[in-house]
Order: sequence, then structure tokens, then C-alpha cells
Amino acid sequence: METVFDFSTKTGEIVTRLPETSTILKQYKIDFCCGGNRPIGEVIEEKNLNGTEILEQLNSAFIKSLEKPSVTWDEMTNKELIHHIITTHHQFLNRILPELSQFTTKVFRVHGNHCPELAQVHKLFHHLKTELEQHTIDEENVVFPLIEAVEEQPTIERMSELQAKIGDLEGEHEGAGDLLKQLREVTNDYTAPDWACMTYQLTYQKLEQLESDLFEHIHLENNILFPRVLKELKEVQ
Repeated sequence: METVFDFSTKTGEIVTRLPETSTILKQYKIDFCCGGNRPIGEVIEEKNLNGTEILEQLNSAFIKSLEKPSVTWDEMTNKELIHHIITTHHQFLNRILPELSQFTTKVFRVHGNHCPELAQVHKLFHHLKTELEQHTIDEENVVFPLIEAVEEQPTIERMSELQAKIGDLEGEHEGAGDLLKQLREVTNDYTAPDWACMTYQLTYQKLEQLESDLFEHIHLENNILFPRVLKELKEVQ
């Protein structure tokens, strides 16, 4: 089998080259967004995973993709990528965050006495919700328009502001990643009790969907859009 990815390939680079590999990495709980700059071999060793098996899956997926060539994320322009992030990931958050607010509150109210971890789930989710809502508003109203403005007219003031803003967003991504890790831990990998009602089960399913979408969302920004923009800023300066 042709080898495209090896133990030295960074997790973020894998998903950048072939977006559908995100499904494989999620299966093994390998971080490709906030931890996208780590070699996959390092993560595999840390998690004590079967590296040969994982690399075979990743390389097999790449070979199959050659049969049906498609546009990868790093081939998109900044404007196209921003449009995709807003219409796909921001709109997803706009739908799921209000739903999960109701669900986490309801299961905490009904089952909190028997499942004390639900208090932590409720607290962690609403902390994450507040952070994400402010984050997406800042991106849509300030950062994304600023990226396009700098492309049209790269003034020193705009470039300096954009560089600082990107640093802030990356820090917020790291904070969101920490909250997601805590949510996964406190929910035992989003495993509801055997006796859990449909709302309880649905809450955990939606929390896992939120995690999955955020991984892809953060990956697109941390590993593709922001590095590209920062590189362009250096070239202009």
C-alpha cells in the first residue's frame, strides 16, 4: 500500500489533506483541531493505540480518494473558507446551542438528585455556550470582515489588529477544547445510564454531535485559515 501518512505526519495536516479522515481520527479520539500540530505517532504512543492499524486506515482512505478527486480545504480561497465556516458551522451552533440549553437543564432538573454529574454537565455546557456565542459573533462581525479588508487594503493598523484578534481566537479555541474534554470525561464518553429516558440519551447524543462539529470547525480555522492569513500578513509586511 502506498504510504502518504506516517508517524511523523501532524494530525491537522492529515485532515487538511483529506477531510474525510476526520471520521477515523474521531473514532480513536485523536485531536486534530487544537492539538493539530502534534505528530500522530506521538499521540498514538500517548494513548497506547495500534499505530499500524490507524495508519493503514488513513492511507487506505487517501488511496480511495484518488479515484474521486475533490477540492480540499486548503485549495479554497479565504473568502470561500469563511463562507463555508459561517454557513456550515456557525449555523449549526445557532441551531444546536439553544436545543442543548433546554435539554441539559431539563435532565439536570429531573435526574440531578440521582446523577450528581448532571450538575457539572449543565455548568460546563452553559459555560461553553456563552463562550461560543460570543466567539462566533466576534468572528462574523469583526475578524472575518477584517480578513477581507486586509486583503483589499493591507494597512499597518488593520494588519496589527488582525494579528492580535487571531491570537485571541486561538486562545478561545483552546479554552473550548478544554471544556469539551471535561464534558467527555464527566459524561463517561457521552454514555447515558441504561435506564436513561429518551431526553437524557438525546442530550448526550447532541453533546457528542457538538463536539464533532467543533473539532472540524476549529481545525479549519487553527490549521488552515489562520496560518494562511498570518503567512500573508508576513509577506505583505
